[in-house]
Amino acid sequence: MTPPRRIARPALTYVITAVAVIVVWWVTVRATGVKAYLLPPPDLIIMKMWAERASLLKEGAVTAWATVLGFLLSVAVGIPLAMAMTQSRRAYDVGYPLLVGLQTLPKIAVAPLLVVAFGFGLVPKIILVVLVAFFPVVINAIAGFRSVDEDLRNLGRILGFNRIAFFWRIGLPHALPAIFAGLKVAMTLALIGAVVAEFVGSDSGLGYQLLSASASLDSLLSFSALIALTLLGLFLYAAVALLEWIFVASRRTPEPEPVGGY
Repeated sequence: MTPPRRIARPALTYVITAVAVIVVWWVTVRATGVKAYLLPPPDLIIMKMWAERASLLKEGAVTAWATVLGFLLSVAVGIPLAMAMTQSRRAYDVGYPLLVGLQTLPKIAVAPLLVVAFGFGLVPKIILVVLVAFFPVVINAIAGFRSVDEDLRNLGRILGFNRIAFFWRIGLPHALPAIFAGLKVAMTLALIGAVVAEFVGSDSGLGYQLLSASASLDSLLSFSALIALTLLGLFLYAAVALLEWIFVASRRTPEPEPVGGY
């Protein structure tokens, strides 16, 4: 299947699914007669989003910035840490229990402490995003690096690769599918971490806007902020998936065209 068709087919499926969800939502609201302040119909939400587009874009940029920065920091620290833990048994024995303990730490309980320590701003958001996104990055990278089989390791020895050359020529390319699987999970969690931070202590961002709208019983703005967060999450996930296609899928052997032209 050619790359355009490989991309267009799932994209069309996503569009059809989104349209179907909107139609079912609209029909359900009209058929049940549910009050608009409980579940507004999608057409009213779309109009509200258009009216508040400047505010949603501004606050969405704040949330996206914190999410991306925290995500990139998680990757910048997590991948080298995973490399060290796969190269050293002692590093693994020390680091793995700390990783698990960090993951089991209730992040919602840590958020107020970060606000007290760093105030209202970008820093507590980034720290919370890192705490949330760090674990899947490291764990999947470790799994990827450990998946390199003995034959490839022997090939590296035959070719005279040192550890650095083996990592760049064999280890990293072989581990990329597992790494990107972790990155896609981490990106979705990163957005959740940013929103939680904005709930607990922030004066900007879509999470703060959602909280303010809920406090003022503005259900249209609340649903608008929720949908904006969903669209932002889909965009960020798609960005990671696109990088995965560039660095992983596009390098694989092309799939044969299915019989019948489908």
